Amino acid sequence: MSTAPSGSTAPQRILVIVTRRIGDVLLATPLIRSLKQAWPSARIDALVFAGTEGVLLGNTDIDQVHTVPARPRFTTHAALIARLFRRYDLALSLVPGDRPTLYAWLCGRHSIGLVIDAPGQRWKQWLLDQGVPVDTQNTHMVRVHLTLADALNVAPAANVVTAWRPEDATAVDALLGESGTSLAVLHPYPKFRYKMWRREGWVEVARWLHANGYRVVLTGSPDADERDYVAAIARQVPETLDLAGHLTLGGTAALLARAKIYVGPDTAITHLAAASGIPTIALFGPSDPVKWGPWPSGHQATANPWQRLGDQHNGNVHLLQGRAPCVPCKLEGCDRHTESDSECLLTLPAELVINHLKTISHGK
Repeated sequence: MSTAPSGSTAPQRILVIVTRRIGDVLLATPLIRSLKQAWPSARIDALVFAGTEGVLLGNTDIDQVHTVPARPRFTTHAALIARLFRRYDLALSLVPGDRPTLYAWLCGRHSIGLVIDAPGQRWKQWLLDQGVPVDTQNTHMVRVHLTLADALNVAPAANVVTAWRPEDATAVDALLGESGTSLAVLHPYPKFRYKMWRREGWVEVARWLHANGYRVVLTGSPDADERDYVAAIARQVPETLDLAGHLTLGGTAALLARAKIYVGPDTAITHLAAASGIPTIALFGPSDPVKWGPWPSGHQATANPWQRLGDQHNGNVHLLQGRAPCVPCKLEGCDRHTESDSECLLTLPAELVINHLKTISHGK
C-alpha cells in the first residue's frame, strides 16, 4: 500500500531525476515501475543527461523524458528550471549530488531524494521534504534506488525494465535477416578502457561460439575507436555480424531479446542483457559487484545479488572476476585513470569464459 506525499491524495505528476550514466538510468527503472504500480494513473516523467535517454525510450511506465547536458550553459539550465518549476506533485532525486537535489526541490511541490549523511551534505536534508540516507558502499544500486520506494511506503518492483520502440525492433529484424541460428551477442568495448578485456580473448570466445553453432553478433557504439576495435575482432571470426554503430540503445535491447547468450564487460549493455533474462556472462575487474553487478532477472530486492569477491552465479547471470589479489580495487585501472589498463582483466583467461559458455550451451 502506498502513501501519497501529502498524506491524502495520490500524486498525479511525478518527476524522477537520475542525471548520471546510462547504466544508472537503466537501474532506476525498478523504482519507476514501483511508482507506476502504486499510482497507475500518475504521469511519470524522467530527467536525465542528454545521451542517456535512449535506454528509456519505449518504456511504457514513462510519459516523457527530459534531457539536460551534463555541463549545461547557464541559459540552458535556466530554461529547464523555468519549464519545470513546481510542475510536479512529487519529484525524486536518485543522485545525492547538488544539482539533482536542487532539481527535485525546484521542480516538485513535494521533494524526496537520496542524501549522504556527512558534514557538508546535510543542507540537502534541510532543502528536501524528505532526505533518505544512502549507503554508498555495501548496497546494490537497484536497492539504493528502492529505498525511496520504501520511504514512500510503495511496494518495490525489483526487475530492471528493458524497452524499445517498434522501429527499433524493425531495424534489428532487417539487420539480422532470415536466420534460425541461435544468436550469441558479444559487447567487447566498454566506455572506459579500465573495464576492458583483451582483444585476443574476445576472438577466442567468438571462434568457440561460431564452432558450436552460434551466430556471433558484435555490438558497440558509433565511436570511431570502438568501431575499429570491434571490426578487428569481426575480421578474425567467420560469418560474424558486426553491428557496432548500427543500433540504438533500444535496438540493442531488442537484439538481446532475440539472443541465446551474451558476454560483456561492466557496461550498461551487460545490465540490459541481464535484465532481458538471457544467459549472461559479465567480466568484472576493478568495479565492485556488490554495487554494480548486473541485476539478474527475477532477483528480489531483499538482498544484494552479489558478494564482493569471486566468480559467482545468480539466476541467468555468471559474474567472472579478474585474476588479481587486489580485486575489486574500486579504482579506475592500474594507473588510476579511465584510459589505463586493469591487469586483473587482462589476465582473465579465455578458457574460463569458454568453460562457462559450455555449461550454458548445454541448455541451448
